[in-house]
Amino acid sequence: METLMSALESISSVVWGPAMLVLLLGTGLFLTLGLRGMPIRRIGYGFKQMFLGRSSQEEGEITPFQALSTSLSATIGTGNIGGVATAIALGGPGAVFWMWMTALVGMATKYAEALLAVKYREVDEDGRYVGGPMYYIKNGLGARWHWLGVLFAFFAMVAAFGIGNTVQANAVADVVEANLSVPPWVTGVVLAVLVFLVIIGGIRRIAHLTEKVVPLMAVIYILGALAVILWNLPEVPGALANIVTGAFTGTAATGGFAGAAVWAALRFGVARGVFSNEAGLGSAPIAHAAAQTNSPVRQGTVGMMGTFIDTIVVCTMTALVIVLTGAWETGESGAALTSMAFNQGIPGGNWVVTFGMIFFAFTTIVAWSYYGERSAEFLFGVKVIMPYRYLWVVLLVLGAVANLELIWLIADVLNALMAIPNLIALLALSGTVFAVTREYFAKEGAEGHSG
Repeated sequence: METLMSALESISSVVWGPAMLVLLLGTGLFLTLGLRGMPIRRIGYGFKQMFLGRSSQEEGEITPFQALSTSLSATIGTGNIGGVATAIALGGPGAVFWMWMTALVGMATKYAEALLAVKYREVDEDGRYVGGPMYYIKNGLGARWHWLGVLFAFFAMVAAFGIGNTVQANAVADVVEANLSVPPWVTGVVLAVLVFLVIIGGIRRIAHLTEKVVPLMAVIYILGALAVILWNLPEVPGALANIVTGAFTGTAATGGFAGAAVWAALRFGVARGVFSNEAGLGSAPIAHAAAQTNSPVRQGTVGMMGTFIDTIVVCTMTALVIVLTGAWETGESGAALTSMAFNQGIPGGNWVVTFGMIFFAFTTIVAWSYYGERSAEFLFGVKVIMPYRYLWVVLLVLGAVANLELIWLIADVLNALMAIPNLIALLALSGTVFAVTREYFAKEGAEGHSG
């Protein structure tokens, strides 16, 4: 067991090493430049499309807004609460700056993913709209590259059981046990029953849940964080200065914090940023492929808002609470650090984190079941869907009671392995992304001038 752990740790440090971070950031930067900064320039347009997308009569299964909510439900979760805290605990406040940079270039990545997902989607034999990296590899890059799509689908199908299932169930069980003294197995069983009731109804039922729960939980969490920030308003400029200077000079040891060099801030900021917003991972486009839209570009602009909301808004809130309260100097890490920071900031603040964790993790489990199921369908056909759903529910109970260090490591490795085929496809199909985008906005501009 020890040797397996150390082997996985060394694989994880390789696949999440400098080469991977360069590939992720490099792809985002290349797409941002190729799109001439469109995702950053058109944030207002993205918000407009997001609100317009709450209803649609176009082809697809769920509204564009529901597709965004589903992809957001998978990303707003333990990454925003525990991941940000871990990044600061290991890389100092400077890590937050690199999370922001990851998100700004990640918007172009997410835009390209959602655009390609809609452009190259298919309708399966049950009449469902299916898409994602495996389909844009198959239909966009052609038969020669089919093996790359198979690789992505395999890694995604297995990775879903880590990042989207057992890890989340364990996080919920831990939080519920710590705060409410409920045994982990009870949490596991309750979670399994509730998740089953949702996923048995397929993407439409998942989308109906996420479009209501995700905005509500995000607003409650943000309001809790804003209360702490407003309470400490005079210290905000100092906290922001801390974040920016720490990114370029590192952070000295203080209290229980061991100190962090610039490389640590960069590495943990980027790695946790990617884990939080999943830009480049290839998961979100699976949800966007089901959107009721005839325009790949419109869905792309809705998709890129996911990265903006997840990292620039929600992660920043968590980060400011941790830096403002000084909780990061205690040597605590993960969700426990976020909980401590909120509690120091406002009375009962730990409950914001507790319920945030429970609801965010629940919606993450539901969304990732869909990602895993679509990947399994690509490999084995529609007959695999029901067995996959049953297996999903059983593993939630095991995840709640298991020791997860091993699963975290496997999940980490598989996430990186998912990203590689997806990033290759994004780079190979970038010409299509640029051309389709230029054509759309030229037409949009012409219509605007004539109107």
